[in-house]
Amino acid sequence: MSDEILINITPPETRVAVLENGVLQELIIERERKRDTVGNLYRGEVVRVMPGIQAAFVNIGLDKAGFLHASDVLVKGEVPTDDKGIESFLTQGQQVVVQVLKAPIGTKGSRLTMSVSIPSRYQVFLPYSNKLALSQQLDNEPERERLMACMEVFKAQGHAGGYIARTVSEEVAEDNILADMLFLNKLWEVISLQVEQGELGLIYEDLPLALRILRDYYQSSVSKIVIDSTINFDRMVDFSSKFMPEVTSLLELYKGARPLFDLYSIEQEIKSALERHVPLKSGGHLVFDQTEAMTTVDVNTGSYLGRGNQQQTIFKTNMEAAQTTARQLRLRNLGGIIIIDFIDMYDDEHKAAVLQALEKAMQKDHAKYTISNVSELGLVEMTRKRTRESLQRVLCEACPTCQGDGMIRTPETTCYEIFREIMRDARQYEAKELLVLSSQEVVDMLQDEEAAALADLEAFVGINIRFRAEQDYGQEQYNVVLV
Repeated sequence: MSDEILINITPPETRVAVLENGVLQELIIERERKRDTVGNLYRGEVVRVMPGIQAAFVNIGLDKAGFLHASDVLVKGEVPTDDKGIESFLTQGQQVVVQVLKAPIGTKGSRLTMSVSIPSRYQVFLPYSNKLALSQQLDNEPERERLMACMEVFKAQGHAGGYIARTVSEEVAEDNILADMLFLNKLWEVISLQVEQGELGLIYEDLPLALRILRDYYQSSVSKIVIDSTINFDRMVDFSSKFMPEVTSLLELYKGARPLFDLYSIEQEIKSALERHVPLKSGGHLVFDQTEAMTTVDVNTGSYLGRGNQQQTIFKTNMEAAQTTARQLRLRNLGGIIIIDFIDMYDDEHKAAVLQALEKAMQKDHAKYTISNVSELGLVEMTRKRTRESLQRVLCEACPTCQGDGMIRTPETTCYEIFREIMRDARQYEAKELLVLSSQEVVDMLQDEEAAALADLEAFVGINIRFRAEQDYGQEQYNVVLV
């Protein structure tokens, strides 16, 4: 398998596309005015403690106060318990050092923690802990033992803090592991000085997106990393030569006249990723609906009829849907609770095969996820860790007409609402004439299909009614003005 990473940079925005065998799998977008805050350290002020839900809100200088749950509180090595609630550790006005776990999403502020962790290429440093641990994805037992022994050697030299070996540390030379741990130790010494200064606001900011991609997304399957910015290319070369020398030869500066993302058809993929409907090669399709509480994925056979029996047709569609769904979840960066409504299958072997296909397709996802069994209704419940906004919410905003509902009232419905408003005004006010302001579609319906009903209403209230179409009115908007 050959992976490619494409990085497109303009002054206000950085976009990263991750391709596997030429197919776009993941897209990360960071805008200068809304830089990703995950991993940043802040000195904040507790603005409210809520014992009822064992949580506190902390002002860290962003638009919304961050949310700090009791499970993420750490004061002098202690955490809240049944005997000591969060109110025993935090008070309003208290200053605390916190790290952002999840960026603000929708109406919610950042999710915060006091258990700080600083990642590097091979290790994650835990300054307030002394534990040594290994990534759960490291399943080679001899390699796990080697890495643990290497970490113990470093700790035996008197270095403070805890460490977690990352997945990419597998088969990495001991000298490189030790150098990485030493770098993190020295970095924390610098950060600690800022922690002790006592000033509110940002203490430590994670690497810019282009460098984070090198640190977090590079793996042995990556064949090249292409970037179209000379300045950032030089920064990446400098960074990789210091910390990741094996990557330097893979870096390429793109100087072509045609935009990088156009060359790989990424722009069209982005447009498609914002659509509700996703076509399947077989002729079926998926329908994605994203709400505040969850995301639903509906699988439909569409025009696909198949050549065999009905169950084989359903099985083939579901198998294709499982693979496409996994790709779309990564590409759209959908997280939280996800419900996949597969077409009903009666064969247990088919259910197991579809579930296995979904799990296999999700294995390369960087986000943590869990997948349940197929229910009797053909539903699969899964969760995917959400640390930043979805692609749709980064690139789009709610429609001003429907306010994000995806539906607007028909002209007929608006006509009847106008009738009721006229009746209401006629009873309350003494007017000789009423002027109705509405959209052209509604005015046309009032003067055509609803003309007879309008005449009856006018005779009933005894008031002359005039209409005026307003060009900037939506289909649901209207005003009844007393003249």
